[in-house]
Amino acid sequence: MITSAPAEFAEATPHGKLAGLDVGTKTVGLAVCDAGWSFAGPSETLRRTKFTADLEHLRKFVEREQVKGLVLGLPLNMDGTDSPRTQSVRAFARNLAPLGLPILLWDERWSTQAVERAMIEADVSRSKRAEKVDALAAAHILQGAIDALANLPQQH
Repeated sequence: MITSAPAEFAEATPHGKLAGLDVGTKTVGLAVCDAGWSFAGPSETLRRTKFTADLEHLRKFVEREQVKGLVLGLPLNMDGTDSPRTQSVRAFARNLAPLGLPILLWDERWSTQAVERAMIEADVSRSKRAEKVDALAAAHILQGAIDALANLPQQH
């Protein structure tokens, strides 16, 4: 199940950890939240290779972290319409079907810029920012989604 509706995702997702993915052309930032859907934190950055290898890496990550659902950042245009990158993330989400997990597509406009700005303000060096930005962006995306899920009328 792939949806952009938090309520539909919450209904389809058993209580437990969620993983956030910031899908880029070269890397996938990974983040995880606690089972109570309160706090998200960065985990790792996956260097993309062939999709079958990427899927296997994600399968191991999901098993190791005991993930019950995925939140993928959806890079919409500023006016809310799809972009070529949006279509690529939607295809990536469809290709994650073998994992058998519910997937929430979450508007990620500004996530990478917000994380980058916070790291600059914290005086993180350019090289350190480059290696951490994807996982931190995934955590930013996941935190936004779990905040919305926590505010649904009937809580999980």
